[in-house]
Amino acid sequence: MRSLGSVLLAATLASLLPQTAAAQTRLSAEELQQRAIERRAVEAVNWGIPVVNFDRMYQAASGAGADFNQIVYWSGLFDWKNQTLTPNPDTIYFKPFFDTRDAGPMVLEIPPAGDTGSITGTIMDVWQAALEDVGPAGVDKGKGGRYLILPPGYTQTSPDGYIVLPSSTYEGFALLRSVLKSGDAAGVKQAVDYGLAGIKLYPLSQAADPPATRFVDVLGKEFDSTIHYDLSFFESLDRIVQYEPWLPRDKVMVDLLKSIGIEKGKPFDPDANTTEILEAAIAEARAWLDLRYETVFEPYFEGAHWAIPAAPGLVETSATFYETPNTYPIDARAVTDYWAFSTVKHLGAGQFYLMSTKDKDGRPLDGNRTYKLTVPADAPVTQYWSAVVYDRATHALIREVPSPSKSSQTVGLHTNADGAVDLYFGPKAPAGKESNWIPTKPGGRFEVLFRLYGPEKPLFEKTWILPDIEETRS
Repeated sequence: MRSLGSVLLAATLASLLPQTAAAQTRLSAEELQQRAIERRAVEAVNWGIPVVNFDRMYQAASGAGADFNQIVYWSGLFDWKNQTLTPNPDTIYFKPFFDTRDAGPMVLEIPPAGDTGSITGTIMDVWQAALEDVGPAGVDKGKGGRYLILPPGYTQTSPDGYIVLPSSTYEGFALLRSVLKSGDAAGVKQAVDYGLAGIKLYPLSQAADPPATRFVDVLGKEFDSTIHYDLSFFESLDRIVQYEPWLPRDKVMVDLLKSIGIEKGKPFDPDANTTEILEAAIAEARAWLDLRYETVFEPYFEGAHWAIPAAPGLVETSATFYETPNTYPIDARAVTDYWAFSTVKHLGAGQFYLMSTKDKDGRPLDGNRTYKLTVPADAPVTQYWSAVVYDRATHALIREVPSPSKSSQTVGLHTNADGAVDLYFGPKAPAGKESNWIPTKPGGRFEVLFRLYGPEKPLFEKTWILPDIEETRS
């Protein structure tokens, strides 16, 4: 005999069934399909932004006349025309792009550090997961070395004398910074010459007689690798899906991408209706990324607005290629690749970053206003520090704005009697402060990335503290 409770429960469920069925029939089959495409497209953006970020960089390199297994570089300190995500204008960049699919294992030679120069950098796969750091903070410990990048599934025995880096993808790149000994013209030239003479990229198959490495100078050219949040995002994603092997960790995305028109062996050719849905989805995904960008990073100094611009735990998991048991931080990874174009294997060994988008009072940094940042004396670095201003909307250098940064090596930088340095951000230089002024542009927000190269203990022990940026009327 059924209890009174079970009878009442059955009656309640029965009363809900017609309502549930009615709710289901409010959406047509076409509407359900459209909603599925939009939902899955949002997740495709969140998951795929690292490889789209990479593809945008390669497109910029290709547009400048470079190809895979060549090195793009800037033969001087660049200006706003370098439209990569949060680049550093106070160093010399070398960016090798490699592809092992046809060429086989590739050798990247890093020169030894010494009086003539030093490299700080990282080699990454197409997901921008660090294969390894190079230079004094990397595996070679400043002695230089030949890094051997292996293609997926490579089983042959590697020869002796190489630092072997198995990669799960064919394509990838390295971000190599040739560190300035000084910020004057002679120091810049020395850093450029050191990189050109010592960095080499060639196939292992030609190691007995390596061909000359092709360097492509892009200084003065517009190099726009910012992410475009339109249909081209999915076109870049499709190119990588077609070219690279599926990784076991990512096979859950096979059917999700198929539902938005991205499938191995088939062209990506959405009709007008699907295109409209995808572009609406990517606008939503960008808004979601932007929201998390403002909220996910934790303050580095207590009560301050400077933060390490990477979600907690991301560096540790990316350093293991996102294979850590019970975690796959695609949300944190997406936010990082929303504003940056590289990762490191060992955070804090060669460089350390602090980002701020707000002033001391918690208000967004406004390009119409003037601000002051006091960098305390005895900054804990063995090399140098720099402060760079970026457009908050694009995370690239502000267009048409000269002199986007200042560093401890900037020629003519004024230092206070106590060793501190006052930096100013604003649309106009405060009277008498021109040497320490970084211009902004009215009508938009900006953000400041503070870099420390060769960071030392006082930074990590927080006995040296970078104060917040303050609005000033002086």
